[in-house]
Amino acid sequence: MKRRQFLLAASAANTTQPPRGFAGSNWMAQQQLESKLRAATSPVQVERHMARMSAEPHHAGSPASRAVAEYARSQFSKFGFQARIEECEAFLPYPEERLVEIVSPVPYKLRLAEPNFAEDPDSRDKNQLPTYNAYSAAGDITAEAVYVNYGVPADYEVLRSKGISVKGKIALARYGVSWRGVKPKVAAENGAAGCLIFSDPKEDGFGKGAVYPDGPYRCDQGVQRGSVMDMSIHVGDPLSPGWVSEKGSRRLTMAEAKVLMPIPVMPISYGDAKPLLEQLGGDEVPNSWRGGLPVPYRFGPGPAKVRMKLSFDNATRPVHNVIATLRGSQWPDQWVLYGNHHDAWINGAQDPVSGAAALLETARVLGLAAKQGWKPKRTIVLALWDAEEFGLIGSTEWVEKHRAELDQKAVVYFNSDSNSRGQLSAGASPSLSLFLEEAARDTGVPRAKEWSVYPLGSGSDYVPFVHHTGIAAANIGFSGDVGTGGIYHSIFDSFAWYKRFGDDGFRHGKSLADYMATVISRMAEAAVPPFEFTRLAEAVSKYWRELKQDSASVDAAIARLTKAAAAFETRYANAQPMAVAKVERALQIPGGLPGREWYRSVYSAPGQYTGYGAKTLPGVREALELKKPAEAEAQIEVLAAALNRCAAAIEAL
Repeated sequence: MKRRQFLLAASAANTTQPPRGFAGSNWMAQQQLESKLRAATSPVQVERHMARMSAEPHHAGSPASRAVAEYARSQFSKFGFQARIEECEAFLPYPEERLVEIVSPVPYKLRLAEPNFAEDPDSRDKNQLPTYNAYSAAGDITAEAVYVNYGVPADYEVLRSKGISVKGKIALARYGVSWRGVKPKVAAENGAAGCLIFSDPKEDGFGKGAVYPDGPYRCDQGVQRGSVMDMSIHVGDPLSPGWVSEKGSRRLTMAEAKVLMPIPVMPISYGDAKPLLEQLGGDEVPNSWRGGLPVPYRFGPGPAKVRMKLSFDNATRPVHNVIATLRGSQWPDQWVLYGNHHDAWINGAQDPVSGAAALLETARVLGLAAKQGWKPKRTIVLALWDAEEFGLIGSTEWVEKHRAELDQKAVVYFNSDSNSRGQLSAGASPSLSLFLEEAARDTGVPRAKEWSVYPLGSGSDYVPFVHHTGIAAANIGFSGDVGTGGIYHSIFDSFAWYKRFGDDGFRHGKSLADYMATVISRMAEAAVPPFEFTRLAEAVSKYWRELKQDSASVDAAIARLTKAAAAFETRYANAQPMAVAKVERALQIPGGLPGREWYRSVYSAPGQYTGYGAKTLPGVREALELKKPAEAEAQIEVLAAALNRCAAAIEAL
């Protein structure tokens, strides 16, 4: 859109009630800005970025990933941002040898490769990473197989009730219920020698609908790659927990690292899993353990005996973060941050380019407004992170490097990742709930009638901001109308697949840019950041009631927090901006959570046995779940102290 057209593009003034942080003439000016921004976003521009960034495989550490970063930097500069690439490095192992075979009773060598389809030119691209799990142990083992369902702790209780042990065996688990890294972790805790994870067609193959290339779901040889780093302990470079990994910096040895898998693990297709399941003996599993393959699912162990031989290059490789800044005119040392990752396992059209393209489109219209005279009051920092797929590495290393500055300047961090047809979904710090809801109302984007935000666990680049540094955060995107799991982390996550099935016309890419341009501009312009704390108090009270614990200290702290949040509403307009933003920091525990000190929030954290899924009030909740009463009692007092600190921070506003 030409500049003159942009200036004339404002639609009729929004007649909704002014959102938090705006009133009178300030709201009128903000409405005009938002109308211009949303009128300028273009699905054509989103498509252009997607086609370019997903054209070639660009896994972290590769020259192609650097090329995508350079493209993004050039686009940010073109849009009027000050843009740079910040490089660090990390332990990013690639596979050297991958062999999985049934050695008896009926020998079968697993293919461990995905097919090429004429309908998808990218399926034949060069430089594709083969199927593997990053941070698997190396090894050469031969053992009987045992089917362990989803491979979560409850499944092993069923096995024990049947008198079945996985000690010294190879656990065969299907994807689903928990994050992939939980499966080999629990297998190792139960004595397994190795782990195979297969995509069952019931979850993301023909059990859902037509498979690719005829439909969106996973074909029989499609494989879900992915990291199996134990991200419940910490994320980022496995060899530098808590400090940035750069040339010459201190690193742990592999033996010292706490997040590497102790046993070999490989992802396989359901086409490769079928002959293995066919050769398992023992009793048939209960209905809840049955997948979608036309074979009798049996527990084992054996008689199928499997050999796994895996080796890796254990290399340190460069990581390229793209950082773009639009300096604030009034409060340049107050930062509004928004990021998405740019690295992919293969081409990554859906994960992550669908979100990265929308971020670039958000940057384009913000930059266009700035060229026409708009000067954001706060500094806007946009980022495209590298090495997210290996374990949120680029964002975490950047946060660890800039932690002191972020503590002083960061107001909020917004994150997006994959984006597709569907409704708006958001996980967030509760203090942002009202703000996000009002932005959804005013932009008119598709969302559920009873829309609400969910607590943040893990799985994308918000983790180091909210869980490690105490910066209020939100994770935002559209989803729900198409089964993107069918091509997740496979060679078929391509531009051809996405254009057919992911977001026809790239309308939801435009919707994400519309929404993010709105929330970024509002947070940059509001005199006081539009945080609201009554919903935080309500959420804490709700999750505490779930735990059914008696504690006068926690009850009193929640009552104090509730009173402080309500009283703040009368003082909001005159509050000191950064003091409001720093309330989230008060929920941090200096010593971190038990056994995983890197995670510091008392409000939420990824579960030790859920992976991505959030555990609220995690110190207390997980101590109770793991039957550690003394730890639970100690964590109850830690929780009470943190809630009192948070209440005091609000009282001081």
